[in-house]
Amino acid sequence: MSERPAGMSAQEWAARCDLAALYRLIAHLRMTDLIDTHISLRLEGPDGHFLINRYGTLFERMKASTLVKIDGEGRVVDECYPEHRVNRAGFVIHSAIHQARPDLHCVIHTHTAAGIAVSAQAQGLLPISQHALKFYNRVAYHAYEGIALRTAEREQLVKDLGPRHKAMILRNHGLLAAGGSTAEAFINIYFLERACQAQVQALAGGTALLTPTPETCEFTARQFESEGEEEIVDLAWAAALEMIEQQRDDYCS
Repeated sequence: MSERPAGMSAQEWAARCDLAALYRLIAHLRMTDLIDTHISLRLEGPDGHFLINRYGTLFERMKASTLVKIDGEGRVVDECYPEHRVNRAGFVIHSAIHQARPDLHCVIHTHTAAGIAVSAQAQGLLPISQHALKFYNRVAYHAYEGIALRTAEREQLVKDLGPRHKAMILRNHGLLAAGGSTAEAFINIYFLERACQAQVQALAGGTALLTPTPETCEFTARQFESEGEEEIVDLAWAAALEMIEQQRDDYCS
């Protein structure tokens, strides 16, 4: 592990290492799309700054030092790495959510084949798997408006996400999941991705699908929200990090 740069707080460096690890995990699970898609993490403090990837860096090569600190308007405010640049589409989507939802500290956006496929299916996410039931009546939808380069899209995006949802299907585009921590955001995107994979394969079978009763669906969704779930999320995050433990010295540099 490299020493943090002079002038950077220990808290920010720890956040950078955490976020770099999340990027590496998303790459390890093959949920990347070359240099597109983004993961962001809000930094502590009153300035509303957050970290996002330097545009052009592959997720599997992300490091603490290749992340960029930006403000709510997309301006680089990174004293240690002022030469870094970001993708405007990433800024538009992520800044909108960070500004509107202070409870969501980490936001993940993906373009996986299964996620895009489900985003194009009129019925959306079906309650046909335990993974999908985590999001029963708890996933938002946002209509496609073209490549997310217009800041005007932020208002509708935030409206569609609403005050409570932590997952969204971006129509004809991909998936978005968030959380109060990197661990929660990771688990949310992991479950959402697995639900989409299961749905695509189930529909490809060409036979009628079984769905639980609405009462069972809601009961299961509430089980995911029950007391003790936060501990399970943290345990799963710690276990996931073990898959890339040998990369730690590299990503935390």
